[in-house]
Amino acid sequence: MDDKSIDILLVEDDTVDVMTVRRAFKKGKVSNPLHVTSNGLEALDLLRSPNSPLRHSRCLILLDLNMPKMNGIEFLKELRQDPDFHKIPVIVLTTSGQEKDRVEAYNLHVAGYILKPVTFTKFVEVITVLNHYWTLCEFP
Repeated sequence: MDDKSIDILLVEDDTVDVMTVRRAFKKGKVSNPLHVTSNGLEALDLLRSPNSPLRHSRCLILLDLNMPKMNGIEFLKELRQDPDFHKIPVIVLTTSGQEKDRVEAYNLHVAGYILKPVTFTKFVEVITVLNHYWTLCEFP
C-alpha cells in the first residue's frame, strides 16, 4: 500500500448490508482495506486498541445510525470527544431519512449523509462516488 491508502471502517449491524457493501466494493473495484464492526462500542474498541490496524492509518468511517448497544449518533458524540480520533471523516450511510438524524449528524461534523440505496446497482453507484471522493480528499 502506498502512503495515500485509506482504511475504511464500516460500522453496520445488518449482515445483509455488510455483504452488500463488500459486493459493491468488489463490483466498483474499490481496493481500500475494509474493516467491519457491528455497533459503535465495537468500533470504538477497534479504534482504541493498541494492536488495531486503524490506530495509525488514514481512515474514513462509513456509519449506520440504527444499531444496538451504541447507535451511530452516540458513537459520533464519543468519537468527536476523543482527541485521537475526533478528526476522522465520517460518512453516514443509513436508512434513516429523519430530519432530526440528519441535523444531529451534521452538528457532529459528518462529511456526508447518504440514504442507503434500495437496489444493488444504485448501491454500487454510491460506493463508486464515495471512492472518488476519498481518493480526491486530503486526509490528516
